[in-house]
Amino acid sequence: MTGAGFLSAVADWPRFLGVLSEGAIATVGLTIASSLAAFIFGGLIALMREARFPPLRWFALAFLEVFRNVPVLTQLFILYFGLSRLGIQLPATVAVTLGFGLNGAAVCSEIFRGSIAAVDRGQREAAQAIGMSNGLIMLSIIAPQAIRIALPALGNFCIGLLKHTSLASAAAAPELAYRAKLLVSETFRSTEIYFLAALIYFLLSLALARLVQRTEKHFDPLARAA
Repeated sequence: MTGAGFLSAVADWPRFLGVLSEGAIATVGLTIASSLAAFIFGGLIALMREARFPPLRWFALAFLEVFRNVPVLTQLFILYFGLSRLGIQLPATVAVTLGFGLNGAAVCSEIFRGSIAAVDRGQREAAQAIGMSNGLIMLSIIAPQAIRIALPALGNFCIGLLKHTSLASAAAAPELAYRAKLLVSETFRSTEIYFLAALIYFLLSLALARLVQRTEKHFDPLARAA
């Protein structure tokens, strides 16, 4: 490439970055919404796995096996394309948020369940001995410790989810990878555009990793005291 050609190519980068920045904002929003959905659904599934009513445990186990063992891209296609065949047309952003949330719930439910199991059972038995209800024990004693134990794994889940949101482009959700694909089809400059998209994903993942580290430190009394 000549010097003039290089300068001409670089001159288009601000426009590329403007379009990709809009996609990056959508990617961040999709990651936040999907993470919240995964945490809420995952928490419910984890509680249902521990329920004394057998049908709740069976439902939770079936949910876990289905959403853990079917590829997330297939789940997105079912929610976006499959439901439309049944007369249920979800907007692309809603369909992919629901898909990532349900798929993530299967992962988060196991994280929550493992964290609850890691809390010393003696604390539960001591609370029961003084007459506390199971609900109050969970809210005031078990859950705060379990959430602190789960933070590193939940942080890694969110970082992975940020990168997996690129799959949403297959359902035409207007996130970063989809915007990059549209720019490439318009300009045929795939190397520069995908390089810029990769750089944005890297910076977003790095920022999220730092946020996770700070959050873990905030909730870790030993790290705060150091």
